[in-house]
Amino acid sequence: MVRGRISRLSVRDVRFPTSLGGHGADAMVSADAMVSADAMVSADAMVSADAMVSADAMVSADAMVSADAMVSADAMHTDPDYSAAYVVIETDAEDGIKGCGITFTLGKGTEVDWSRKGRGAPGDSGRPKRGVGLVGQAGGKACLEVTCGHEKQMLAQGYPAYTTSCAWLGYSDDTLKQLCAQALKDGWTRFKVKVGADLQDDMRRCQIIRDMIGPEKTLMMDANQRWDVPEAVEWMSKLAKFKPLWIEEPTSPDDILGHATISKALVPLGIGIATGEQCHNRVIFKQLLQAKALQFLQIDSCRLGSVNENLSVLLMAKKFEIPVCPHAGGVGLCELVQHLIIFDYISVSASLENRVCEYVDHLHEHFKYPVMIQRASYMPPKDPGYSTEMKEESVKKHQYPDGEVWKKLLPAQEN
Repeated sequence: MVRGRISRLSVRDVRFPTSLGGHGADAMVSADAMVSADAMVSADAMVSADAMVSADAMVSADAMVSADAMVSADAMHTDPDYSAAYVVIETDAEDGIKGCGITFTLGKGTEVDWSRKGRGAPGDSGRPKRGVGLVGQAGGKACLEVTCGHEKQMLAQGYPAYTTSCAWLGYSDDTLKQLCAQALKDGWTRFKVKVGADLQDDMRRCQIIRDMIGPEKTLMMDANQRWDVPEAVEWMSKLAKFKPLWIEEPTSPDDILGHATISKALVPLGIGIATGEQCHNRVIFKQLLQAKALQFLQIDSCRLGSVNENLSVLLMAKKFEIPVCPHAGGVGLCELVQHLIIFDYISVSASLENRVCEYVDHLHEHFKYPVMIQRASYMPPKDPGYSTEMKEESVKKHQYPDGEVWKKLLPAQEN
């Protein structure tokens, strides 16, 4: 077994001034108040955390504490209580082979090792010698053929996506129209619009986007927790005419019974409830599922602590037959969540029915291994790792508050 020890961790506060273009504005965060922030724990291991500007200092501080706790931890058996149970390391094996190991743990004795040791010799397929079929099904040739077929489908067609990039609340009507027109040319068929700040404004903007995409394309709505329960039902009853597939985060993410009440009222109107991006553990998801409070489950690759917790939620969603449609509207979230959602299809859900993953067309140029979108679908990444590594030039340029970008912006904001 290839083992490694975490020897060094560092934290750098990297922020991108997305508010300058109105990117990311929603019913809770105005266009002139939002900055995307990444707290990165990097070195032998890397963890990303996405946050709004009001929380950036807390994210960085927490990452520093986690870094201190994890130095010298055994990478193959990281304590599952750590939020960074997913570790990417370079390690020296006892036989002298140097390899990149990816490890996650679901419990004692269930470690998975995808290091080079145990993979084929140079020149072969490079896949592990032992494969697994669908979760919950017996192994064997037939089961492996099914999962191999799913893998081939992903490699050829990718995982279906929807775009949020056209309809941030910070965009003017002209910008909305321009971006929608371009998205249609690029082959997008699923669109999400931010709502919740002003009903009349929502009615106008939803009419614009529905007129542009036509009745056959899919429209989703996102209120970002803005409403209380009765308000959500009343507001969405008026927006139902635009035929949204779902309303996302209609109320506080902690209000499980509130979501259940909204769901009961809106499902007869053909509107599902989508939520989960703010849920920080599997217990919240368990309660949402048990209460029949959602029709679309949205994991967040950073909000949930580690791949372990995400896998637990994927398994519960499979049990309850609720489609997983991940949140990815933040810095690097598309890069992260692509691994989870493709794994879900190949080895857990085995279905694409009502399943789609969010995509935002912002900031991918700062990553060494940016997500690949073709025909409005996520194409499986070809590089090893979790796709979190940012370009060093981008990190230095956007590091807060001493990076080149912020040295120019902060004095201007003060004036």
